[in-house]
Amino acid sequence: MNGDVQEKQGNTGLYIILGALLGALTGAGAGYLLTKRIEEGEDLQLSAGDGIKIGGSIIALLRQMSTLGK
Repeated sequence: MNGDVQEKQGNTGLYIILGALLGALTGAGAGYLLTKRIEEGEDLQLSAGDGIKIGGSIIALLRQMSTLGK
């Protein structure tokens, strides 16, 4: 039983690193897509409402991810 706890604690760092890498790749991909749109001459117009929608979507995604192991 004690071995299970140590194994879970040992995996915690791995999960944090994997999550950080996934977040970095996602952010880099979003930045790449935005710069491509700007290079093609398209105006980048984000309103406050768009920012709130994006933030809400991120919170919903994180909430769903937190319930994956349950």
